[in-house]
Amino acid sequence: MSCPDCYTGTILPGEPTGTLQPDFDGAYLSPGPEGSTLHAIILLTDIFGLGTPNPKLIADNLSKQLSCDVWIPDLFQGKPPVKPDQMKAPERPGQRMNWLSFFFAAIPAIPGFIRVRAAKTDSRIKSFIEKLKIERKYERLGAVGYCFGGAACVRLGATGLVNSVVICHPGGFSFQQVLAMKVPCSWVCAEEDFTFSQATRIKTEKEFQSRKGKENYVEYEFRDYKGEW
Repeated sequence: MSCPDCYTGTILPGEPTGTLQPDFDGAYLSPGPEGSTLHAIILLTDIFGLGTPNPKLIADNLSKQLSCDVWIPDLFQGKPPVKPDQMKAPERPGQRMNWLSFFFAAIPAIPGFIRVRAAKTDSRIKSFIEKLKIERKYERLGAVGYCFGGAACVRLGATGLVNSVVICHPGGFSFQQVLAMKVPCSWVCAEEDFTFSQATRIKTEKEFQSRKGKENYVEYEFRDYKGEW
């Protein structure tokens, strides 16, 4: 579900410009230009949820670059399994948290991870999207997920609730979940990734390649970022 690097990071500079939406269970909305109401993006966060400004700033940038509404549902109902003050900033570029430090950091978060297991968060995502479609009447929805949210995007890709998914540094998922995916997908791949190993990446890409010429074929891409982890 998580690895040492899930606990490392820094707070991005800047102030979010969107707003929290009480009618959508506290989801964050970064609106596109006036009149851009046909399409929207759903951003699924890592284990810090909306506890840091980082996903909000990313949503603001996506909204500006793509000229559409960007939503971030509160996957954890205000109680992310890992709090922002547990984030470990690297002391030097390229430094990673070691496994011993990760072990001790993860112990207090175990009850939180049980509370936000896939069955729970997937149900919240489904309810959120269904409400969004009814009340906002978007014609097309895409989802982008990182880490915890990346794994959620894999599962979401099998539901038909969205029209496409972008999966970045996904948390743990099964190959059976890949087989069930039925929407166009883009995979953002680091050179080294504990949860999405090179072997898993190759196996996943081969699955989509094998669908060419078949009824279950979907457009796909795998983008590699050398030197990233």
